[in-house]
Amino acid sequence: MLRCDVGEVIFSADDPADTIMYVVKGTVKLSVVSRRGQEAVVAIVRAGDFLGEACLADQRTRERTATAMSLTAVVTIDRTDMARMLRTEPAIYDGFMKHLVLRSLRAQDDLVDQQVSSCEQRLVRALLLLSRYGKYCKRPKKVLPTMSQSTLAGIVGSTRSRVNYFMNRFERLGLLETSGGLTVKRSLLRYSQDTTHAR
Repeated sequence: MLRCDVGEVIFSADDPADTIMYVVKGTVKLSVVSRRGQEAVVAIVRAGDFLGEACLADQRTRERTATAMSLTAVVTIDRTDMARMLRTEPAIYDGFMKHLVLRSLRAQDDLVDQQVSSCEQRLVRALLLLSRYGKYCKRPKKVLPTMSQSTLAGIVGSTRSRVNYFMNRFERLGLLETSGGLTVKRSLLRYSQDTTHAR
């Protein structure tokens, strides 16, 4: 089992893609960096999710960088061993297929969100997903891993100053707290529903 501290890189873009990883504990950021050096966060992966599954489709090098956002533990599985388990162990196959379907649905929702939602709505959705509120997450985790506003900006596709404006606004409205870590309140879910209906 591989154990990683906050901020530790689990794998980098262009590393060999010969293993798949299962996140046992913690939260992992998947990101890409543009030619101008701008980071975009393409996914947040949590305990119970897989990392690096593209190696099963013959991807030879990593396309993203995976960084631990909290104390993280991952199990590393060789690509050929994982392929064998998917063929011979129904429980692993079922769990992996569920993971792939949910990842695909989230990616589609992310694309729609980028096209039709305001920066505020995208930030609300990101905070709800990170805290496990909403349709993909059944067990809320109200206190989020430590992350900078620049990271949040990378997730929602905006600037740090814009994210800072909305975070301050949400705190004034009592939708979250920032002392002692970032705590998301259930009222943010109601706020999200209200702003969605108001579109």
